[in-house]
Amino acid sequence: PVCSMGNSTSRLYSALAKTLSSSAVSQHQDCLEQPDSARLDPIDPKDLLEECQIVLQKRPPRFQRDFVDLKKNAAANHRPIRVMQWNILAQALGEGKDNFVQCPMEALKWEERKCLILEEILAYKPDILCLQEVDHYFDTFEPLLSRLGYQCTFFPKPWSPCLDVEQNNGPDGCALFFLKDRFELINSANIRLTAMKLKTNQVAIAQTLKCNETGRLFCIAVTHLKARTGWERFRSAQGCDLLQNLKSITQGAKIPLIICGDFNAEPTEEVYREFSNSSLNLNSAYKLLSPDGQSEPPYTTWKIRPSGECRHTLDYIWYSQHALNVNSALGLLTEEQIGPNRLPSFNYPSDHLSLVCDFSFNQDPDRLL
Repeated sequence: PVCSMGNSTSRLYSALAKTLSSSAVSQHQDCLEQPDSARLDPIDPKDLLEECQIVLQKRPPRFQRDFVDLKKNAAANHRPIRVMQWNILAQALGEGKDNFVQCPMEALKWEERKCLILEEILAYKPDILCLQEVDHYFDTFEPLLSRLGYQCTFFPKPWSPCLDVEQNNGPDGCALFFLKDRFELINSANIRLTAMKLKTNQVAIAQTLKCNETGRLFCIAVTHLKARTGWERFRSAQGCDLLQNLKSITQGAKIPLIICGDFNAEPTEEVYREFSNSSLNLNSAYKLLSPDGQSEPPYTTWKIRPSGECRHTLDYIWYSQHALNVNSALGLLTEEQIGPNRLPSFNYPSDHLSLVCDFSFNQDPDRLL
């Protein structure tokens, strides 16, 4: 039997009961903040976590992952900024198109899977959250996360593959959330990526924020590039377009930059080299977990499809290495934790691992430019 949401006065149940119905999605295709949920009472994250755990009580416990300390220099003079990157797996694709042959359909039920996703977010308490494949923005993530203190923005794909799935919940897209008590929004841009001068089905959100504690500006961007083998040149063109947009937004890297995304590209691809060699002076944060600081993790996604096992490194957090330090990064799940049936599973809600980093501002960024 399905676990209940607790009793009728359950905090999570009442939170979800007040959220928008999925029929509201079609009215909000241009996708910015919604006033309705902003008027709802704040939720205590501990209460929400507790309610998620009630729903998940018949599932195995969350995997333990530890942060790796990467600080090479003296402690920063401000609280670090925790950034979380995650392709959460669109519900319509998980159930309808992605063919995870070793994952029971029972493990993909939205009522429980959404609680696994929320539990992961609540466990790491990001200041900034960057998500891809979000198809339950209006009825789940925006209403709940806005009540946890986040400002929320969503930009759907123009032709989302979710819409081909029966009983879908609207298009999937990228979503960006930041804590309003830590940052002030200065500028926001929704970018539809181009390739070979043509508008494509892939998007990005870029927001310039002011850190309330330090007064420093920085830009945070989230994207999801074209999937599939054979589209390497297309991804490269999309990456170049995104970099051009970000050069303009950051005034040629005068404003520090963090880019989160599912690039659908291994480190051997051209789009990866373009980001590595960009004039924006970017580095990939998860390289710092390797012994030499030069190698990406062995995988950020691991699944089994009818064509076989797919283990790839596709997800990245890029940052301005002249202006920002990576204080720590969340270690990946081990092969033993993931298990022989790979992802998603009853333990883990997505086929991609979440990436989480703590950043601090460099004290003298201009010296390193």
